[in-house]
Amino acid sequence: MTMMMASRIPQSEETGGPTPEQARKGRRTAFLLLAFGFGPMILATVMFYTGWLNPAGHTNQGTLIEPAVPAADLHLETLSGEPFADRFNVSEAEPQWQLLVAAGACESRCEELLYLARQANIALGKNANRVSRAAVLGSITGDLAARWPTEYRLMERLVPAPGSTPAWPAGINPEKEPRIMLIDPFGNVMMHYGPENSGKDMLKDLKHLLKLSLVG
Repeated sequence: MTMMMASRIPQSEETGGPTPEQARKGRRTAFLLLAFGFGPMILATVMFYTGWLNPAGHTNQGTLIEPAVPAADLHLETLSGEPFADRFNVSEAEPQWQLLVAAGACESRCEELLYLARQANIALGKNANRVSRAAVLGSITGDLAARWPTEYRLMERLVPAPGSTPAWPAGINPEKEPRIMLIDPFGNVMMHYGPENSGKDMLKDLKHLLKLSLVG
């Protein structure tokens, strides 16, 4: 009798593992979580690039980077040595979009972009916390360094990782012309802006993307 009962016990109960049915349910649950988590972001990106499902269509104000470049290719890190790309981990509780200002010697045009990124971020109002700001600058003036703690205290400083050179997207050379790059919550460098763009241009793109996206 004892042997018959033992033979009827599912193998998973003997080993402590899940039954085949439990495994199937687990896979379905994981798939649904993935779809709900990443689906809106993927859909938002497709809609933004193509104007799909947008009756009025949409023309981006910034310059699209096609194909998008992974943030890891930039080889940047924080002043404390933390890899910049690590913050785009999909497990982040509150993923954010990122405005990254890049320049060689930060002079007048560079400062214009620092100001532009700051003001566009602030102008998002209640959605301002969905976007963060950072800058990678070859050098700054003593005047800007003195003003940084008050005017740009929320703009993180980044530097190239030791022994590496940033692989900037095609068409971007911060040493010759400062740019603002827009990075999505998954770490894709997807768009860039320069002195030819206005704050309204960037704000329009940001509002449109944040409206479509449920991630970041």
